[in-house]
Amino acid sequence: MKIEQIYTGCLAQGAYYIESNGEVAIIDPLREVKPYIDRAKADNATIKYIFETHFHADFVSGHLTLSRETDAPIIFGPNANPTFDAVIAKDGQEFKLGEITIVALHTPGHTMESTTYLLRDSKGKDHAIFSGDTLFLGDVGRPDLAQKAAHMTQEELAGTLFDSLRSKIMPLADDVIVYPAHGAGSACGKNLSKETVGTIGEQKRTNYALRADMTREEFIKEVTDGLLPPPQYFPLNVKMNKEGYEDIDEIIKRGTHALEPDAFEAAVNESGALVLDVRHQQDYIRGHIPRSIFIGLDGGFAPWVGALIGDVKQPLLLVTPEGREEETITRLSRVGFDNTLGYLKGGFEAWMKAGKEYDTLKSISAEEFKQELSEKDIPVFDVRKPGEYEAAHVKDAHLTPLDFLNDHLAEFPSEETFFIHCAGGYRSVIAASILKSRGIHNLVDIAGGFKDIKQVGIPITDEVCPSTQK
Repeated sequence: MKIEQIYTGCLAQGAYYIESNGEVAIIDPLREVKPYIDRAKADNATIKYIFETHFHADFVSGHLTLSRETDAPIIFGPNANPTFDAVIAKDGQEFKLGEITIVALHTPGHTMESTTYLLRDSKGKDHAIFSGDTLFLGDVGRPDLAQKAAHMTQEELAGTLFDSLRSKIMPLADDVIVYPAHGAGSACGKNLSKETVGTIGEQKRTNYALRADMTREEFIKEVTDGLLPPPQYFPLNVKMNKEGYEDIDEIIKRGTHALEPDAFEAAVNESGALVLDVRHQQDYIRGHIPRSIFIGLDGGFAPWVGALIGDVKQPLLLVTPEGREEETITRLSRVGFDNTLGYLKGGFEAWMKAGKEYDTLKSISAEEFKQELSEKDIPVFDVRKPGEYEAAHVKDAHLTPLDFLNDHLAEFPSEETFFIHCAGGYRSVIAASILKSRGIHNLVDIAGGFKDIKQVGIPITDEVCPSTQK
């Protein structure tokens, strides 16, 4: 028996490859499926099943393409109603895979079709669970994403999740391994661990949601408390996972269309496309196409695209580092952004050589920021998450989380210069690019973010350990 977690850091997502005696199951595959097929060929094995734990909201799964390529059936749990052919498993239904068995445990609550897959070894012993978004390490799945589809309140879904955990997960032996669908950084929970593999016993001891003495009412309150609104692209990804999507090879073929600067400029004007610059933030600071949006490939790229652009049908034209065009298009497609029209041939350097108009972003060091603050009172805007801000922040700084920046536009000065920062310098440049695209240019980015600010002695609030925050 072989179990391999295939973890994608940008999405904080774990897919799983399970092989036994020449037969393979894939759980929650990414949209690009060739790596799974190649892996099975290398093992001289056949992909027999494709298991989906639920209709994912934060990424587009590869279930349809993988099934088409391998003829393996797609398996969902009870209550799933996809528009394509799939096996809708019954609670407790068993699936033989070589010498092992995979059992569908219906665990509704995150969504009503949510299902945990229990793996039993060749001797029939419970070995591991693939818990999807039902159970994470340190947390459980948020119960507010399926309200509309389930015609239930988030409190009702939370109560259902409480029952699922107590009746299906917690009775399992402490040594059963937990393989979740996500780790820290995912918007599918509030308090996910950086670890991506654990055990039932560990979670009973450390996960607030599995406290033995917890009442149903306490669980509902704690699980629903402090939930931020989900990213706006989530329901669009659910729709794609439930109803189908275009093959990724077609998306890549259409998107890898190289455009010379004149043609690129004409395409922007004619299509209404958004120019997405995915280079490093320092490159964007030094020079960029006016009104382009920066979201760098080397940060939390795909989730930020989904959260900030939102509409998966938005036409996009790309400015990328040389040689990373296909990677960019692939990673966009993972979150359903399939409408890439092309990319700037030769990158931003070609734009400059063609004599095209360009813009820059003023960015200063934390030391320079300290000097500016000592001379005059200048507004400071912190674009980190509320929990980061509450832990410690520059005194008198305004909280304007990047996730919801468009809701805070009226708070920024229209003429007075202001400073903007995040934790390390990535998110603040994203925020600055959005503000500049909205006509707000009177801003200064603080390079190095709060990390550097703390080092130079700028007054900040008393630090609070994140684990003590409500």
